[in-house]
Amino acid sequence: MPHPAAWREAYRAFGAKPQRTRPSVEALLRRLDGGLPRVDRVTDVYNAISIGHLLPIGGEDLDRYAGPAALVRADGSEEFDTTAGGESVVEHPEVGEVVWRDDTGVTCRRWNWRQGVRTRITPATTRAVFVLDGLDPLGADGLTAAAEALEADLHALHPGVVTARRLIGPTG
Repeated sequence: MPHPAAWREAYRAFGAKPQRTRPSVEALLRRLDGGLPRVDRVTDVYNAISIGHLLPIGGEDLDRYAGPAALVRADGSEEFDTTAGGESVVEHPEVGEVVWRDDTGVTCRRWNWRQGVRTRITPATTRAVFVLDGLDPLGADGLTAAAEALEADLHALHPGVVTARRLIGPTG
């Protein structure tokens, strides 16, 4: 599958080992035989779209964000809130690791590997942002198809939902 393979190469390019820290879509694909994890209705919808279109998707509670989301290389000082052994812990990404972050800290490590606790979608979420990450093998048409499917499923789940979308391409 070209798109998941491209993600493994992207992970290697910034020093991550994709066999140990898998891109989110690959982690979901490996769970298919036992069934996708059930989290909540919205997360279940975007996980299904992720599998159906073979791309990583992250969902974030927009009201828990501090400032805009940014995809950056970490300097290693950023805080990332997660859980380990059922306990809350704060980790720090590796220097040069590709992370999503806001003004408070890291919201998702290794591009799309592990989401933080602070901004995750919960049943109390009323405003969300979804990040559909695509690399060259998927293309703009593939991203658009996945976004349309996500919007359709969100509208089916919550008929009054209001959506907007923006395609952001590479810079420089």
